[in-house]
Amino acid sequence: MKKIKHITQLFLISIFLSSCSTSINKESPVNNLEENINSNTNSEKKRMEIKFSCGENGISEYLDDGWIILKEDSQEKICTWKSVPATKDCDMEKDKGCKITKPDKIGEEKIYLLEK
Repeated sequence: MKKIKHITQLFLISIFLSSCSTSINKESPVNNLEENINSNTNSEKKRMEIKFSCGENGISEYLDDGWIILKEDSQEKICTWKSVPATKDCDMEKDKGCKITKPDKIGEEKIYLLEK
């Protein structure tokens, strides 16, 4: 019985020692990969897409910061909504089912693709 315990202990110790040595060997390539990733990100250009709606315009802040406009697109967009009664005798405060929501103001949404 003592021999079985002794063999089991030796087996567990050998597994522990072999697993430690493989994890040490795996750490050094990870460090090298991190260095390669950091050097690649410095050489790559950053891209960003921003949207301004209904009269907002903050693109000058980005241009002053060194961003360049690659692509500019604009779309029609509903800026505000209004509620109107469905019929003349409809009381919107008492009967919520007769309320219709319609677009109130229609504006423009500008989409910019920027690169730095």
